[in-house]
Amino acid sequence: MSENTSLVQDAGLAALDRLVGTWKVTGGAEGTVTYRWLEGGHFLIQDIDLEQYGERITGIEVIGRERPFGAEQASADIKSRFYGNKGDTLDYVYELEGDVLTIWGGEKGSPAYMRSTFDEAGDVLAGAWVYPGGGGYETTSTRVAPADR
Repeated sequence: MSENTSLVQDAGLAALDRLVGTWKVTGGAEGTVTYRWLEGGHFLIQDIDLEQYGERITGIEVIGRERPFGAEQASADIKSRFYGNKGDTLDYVYELEGDVLTIWGGEKGSPAYMRSTFDEAGDVLAGAWVYPGGGGYETTSTRVAPADR
């Protein structure tokens, strides 16, 4: 586990440390994503550089528990917001149970989600995006560089 996650007493968020590093993405989107901890270990940052449907998609995603101004406690769900080069701001909920990562589009339980499974070594994450009405796609992410620790 990285130094930043050891500062956080949040087992659910700390479990996402297995994403830290650079991944080659293949399938319905192609390119690389890199996960890294923001100092303090409360937020995981994803840097995105992909091509999908002939368009380049770049952006960042901030992943963690929401704690709005004035709130005493953080959200129960691990939420994220993606900020993209096309002006998109997309919200997700991350859920990791054992080796299965589910990323819900919008809120937990949404009909739009990605469900992937880590291989035994933890260096391949394979699954699919599911969209209501079809149009989802299979995706595989393979770790190509470990985390800078």
